[in-house]
Amino acid sequence: MSFEKISLKGRALRYLSMREHSRAELERKLAPHEEVPGELAQALDELQARGFIDEQRVIESLLYRRASRLGAGRLRQELQAKGVQGEAVQQALAGLKDSELSRAQAVWAKRFDQLPTDAPTRAKQSRFLLTRGFSSEVVRRVLAGQGVPEEDLDSSAD
Repeated sequence: MSFEKISLKGRALRYLSMREHSRAELERKLAPHEEVPGELAQALDELQARGFIDEQRVIESLLYRRASRLGAGRLRQELQAKGVQGEAVQQALAGLKDSELSRAQAVWAKRFDQLPTDAPTRAKQSRFLLTRGFSSEVVRRVLAGQGVPEEDLDSSAD
């Protein structure tokens, strides 16, 4: 029984079958397997020409999976870590600007049951939202109770 060595293109397709990857991600993951200089670039060029590698799909995939739980700052950071930058990222994140407060409110409500009443609790809740990439202005509004449905405020006052 013989095991054939998987080609770079085969490895790339295996990664792409699991989720969308940017070209930079694939280069980083496949570089240790490159035996002939230039072989990796050639394989990635061919996959990109055939539409298997598409940075717009990487952006859409990440936003679909993570936008409900993270703020624009953290999403931008994750996209940059994937090697995706430029105008497409700015446009995608600008589209999320309108829902930032409601997304932060949903994340906050899932974790905490009432608005902070003292400084340590406020700091804890603030750090929680800030580490998820929400802006300080959005965090301030969430912790001030802005955007919180009235029935939630009434029930937390009991």
